Amino acid sequence: MFIIDHFEFLAQDGTSPKSQHSAIGGAGTYAAIGARIWLPPSRVGMIIDRGIDFPPEIQSTLDAFGDIWLYRDHSGKTTRALNSYIGDLRNFEYLTPRIRLTPKDLDGTRLERASMLHFVCSPTRASAIMNEVREKEGWRPTTIYEPIPDRCVPEELEALVQVLPHISILSPNAEEAFALLSMPLPVSRERIEEASQRLLDLGSGAAIIRSGALGACVAVPGHPIRWVDAFWTSTDEDKVVDVTGAGNSFLGGLAAGLLLESGDIYRATFHASVSASFVIEQPGLPNLTGEAEWNGDSPQRRLEQLRTRK
Repeated sequence: MFIIDHFEFLAQDGTSPKSQHSAIGGAGTYAAIGARIWLPPSRVGMIIDRGIDFPPEIQSTLDAFGDIWLYRDHSGKTTRALNSYIGDLRNFEYLTPRIRLTPKDLDGTRLERASMLHFVCSPTRASAIMNEVREKEGWRPTTIYEPIPDRCVPEELEALVQVLPHISILSPNAEEAFALLSMPLPVSRERIEEASQRLLDLGSGAAIIRSGALGACVAVPGHPIRWVDAFWTSTDEDKVVDVTGAGNSFLGGLAAGLLLESGDIYRATFHASVSASFVIEQPGLPNLTGEAEWNGDSPQRRLEQLRTRK
């Protein structure tokens, strides 16, 4: 679901805003760009419900990435949400009715029977999505499920267990995985590996726990648990400007990597890490600065550098 995000930073007493701005949002948007970093526009797609209030400057920004957006025009407003901050505390609320997407929305578009499907939602809604997928005879996409943060609570674990056997790859971040599994903080590589193994034991086809500067923990049944470094680590603080959308773009990069690496999840995760590296270098989406160049750098160069890192 495409969202126009409004950000409001309030004074400590919760009254007058210290600053306000709007930006392109939506987990799917960032995931699409994470995939687009590696693939031509014809291989990537996302439906955008475009209301009568769709800003021209946002249209121009999106068009710069090529023909990856499938617009559906309607007479209402574009989905908008307000993110209010008081210090580190965040409140999120929708300002307009949501227009949710399901696999059936892909029917009749070039995305019908896509080979990769990424979605962000509650475990219960993930089950409904997978039911729609299974209803279409012969369609068995690789599914990348990102549990929505506010449903990563112990009470949702039972519903998650019900859908795990139908999901190709589950990918929460470390804090979300710990919350689902009732594991106390803080996180560490050793305890993240424990969480990954527990997710496999619960029935996950594969689990990738995104762990910020610690990297990504990749757990695939029948293989040892392995790590892929974050491209920008804790020693590169000047490169990390805004982590909004980093996890979403990571999973878009993962989908692209799975295509390029013939389904090898571990090797695909290197593509994922590189995609996230471009998204966190600035507020908002990265810039396409050449035919195969983003933010003035080559994804392929970063991929090769990451693979050779010791």
